[in-house]
Amino acid sequence: MDSQKVDMFIMTNAKFFESHHVNAIRERLIALDDSKWAMISTVQLKDPTTSLIVSILAGSLGIDRFMIGDTGLGLGKLFTCGGFGIWTIIDWFMIQSATKEKNMQKLQQFLY
Repeated sequence: MDSQKVDMFIMTNAKFFESHHVNAIRERLIALDDSKWAMISTVQLKDPTTSLIVSILAGSLGIDRFMIGDTGLGLGKLFTCGGFGIWTIIDWFMIQSATKEKNMQKLQQFLY
């Protein structure tokens, strides 16, 4: 794939991934065919900052976990009122990295 397209994708979407994944994503995108570019450019990635804000405001209801696709964990937080508050506080620190990991999993579907 064209390196300019790949670099533009990386610049606009780097905040959605862990920093140690960015170079691997770039290398894999360069090795791909141009035919997959349309699918990759339309991937809907979740914003980690939005997940953090939702976690702070409504994390005890599990909405943050539902947003990123962790339905089981969302239900667990909903039924236990955020793990009696403890799980909610832990997620304030972990939800951004969980969102970035989910984004990586979603992109890997197209890369491999």
